Amino acid sequence: MSEDEALAAAVVDEESPEASSDVSSGDGPMLINMGPQHPSTHGVLRIAMELQGETVLRSKPIIGYLHTGMEKTAEDLTYLQGPTNVTRMDYASPLFNELVFCLAVEDLLGTEIPERATWIRMLMCELNRMSSHLLFLATNGMDLGAVGMMLYGWREREDILRFFESVTGLRMNHNYIRPGGVAADLSDGWQDEVEHILTVLPGRLDEFDTLMTGQPIWRDRTQGVGVITADEAVAMSATGPLLRCTGEAWDLRRTMPYLAYDEVEFDVVVGAYGDTFDRYSIRLNEIRQSMRIVEQCLDKMPKGPYRTEDRKITPPPRARIDESMEALIHHFKIFTEGFRVPPGETYVAVESPRGELGCYLVSDGGPKPQRVHIRAPSFVNLQCLPHLMYGGLLADAIAVISSVDPIMGEVDR
Repeated sequence: MSEDEALAAAVVDEESPEASSDVSSGDGPMLINMGPQHPSTHGVLRIAMELQGETVLRSKPIIGYLHTGMEKTAEDLTYLQGPTNVTRMDYASPLFNELVFCLAVEDLLGTEIPERATWIRMLMCELNRMSSHLLFLATNGMDLGAVGMMLYGWREREDILRFFESVTGLRMNHNYIRPGGVAADLSDGWQDEVEHILTVLPGRLDEFDTLMTGQPIWRDRTQGVGVITADEAVAMSATGPLLRCTGEAWDLRRTMPYLAYDEVEFDVVVGAYGDTFDRYSIRLNEIRQSMRIVEQCLDKMPKGPYRTEDRKITPPPRARIDESMEALIHHFKIFTEGFRVPPGETYVAVESPRGELGCYLVSDGGPKPQRVHIRAPSFVNLQCLPHLMYGGLLADAIAVISSVDPIMGEVDR
């Protein structure tokens, strides 16, 4: 949908207070910039706005202030080095970036990973979805003046990041999911750490409901603000909570299952009104659904290897390097030259916290990809902003931007 089409589709009642122009002042439209330094633009997003008084007539997202060229960089890195690069795109949910890249590589290789590796990936990604949504709740609250929510959301996220650090060695940008499986097995006592998260979080989510969901000021700031219909969301290729808030139950975990999502039970959370409040409540309740999946991962986690035993892909165990010259040479060649991937192209998509995260990968048969392109949901969802903000108030623009939950690292990848 073009800007003109989006503008034509956004019909606003001309007699409503929100749509009325500021005729008393006699001033014409005013052009302002929100960002890129404004904290509510979630990093380095610039919104050029045309205002009539406090009413937004037109707006345009302007990106590129964080450009890193990661897709081009990927062409100069081996497939084993690839996850280190892509994990920095969506830095709020890095494990999903690693997952989609590795699934694409494994598709071209024709490699099946061990069952335990599949369930470990699913466990880690669902915990990452929870931490990402908790970060959203924190920043969304802060954007609308709920400073307490910023503190509480950050606090709960810390529990999950501490678990990630115990397993991967890092709080963020883990380079944990790798072609063929994962970098290391789950750490000792991981069940107790996960159970602690699952024990503490439900009560805290209930507190968030009390603090935010039923709060009259919160509802006034979010209900009926930034409304989008299902047809409009589909026309603008929106995915994730931005699409599901319209009532469309499109979730790749259910509609196009990957990993072991067809073996676990969970509900796809949808909204009814397509407004900012729906997008907030969907993410809050998706945390509860992710907790259900994590509980099932605890119960069903199989034993066995955590990465494929294909020697063309997997380096030898660390202990073997000290015992065998062949193992040392094998280790050296994999980490310097990399492994070769058969020629071909593929597209793989997963459901990230922000929507459909896809990886288009082209191989020419060498140890490095010929082309890598990431279908970043934040990038695609941003084109809905002019439609969502049209006819609303300047103060509502803050709520709308926050409800889309853009991560600029994957927009300016």
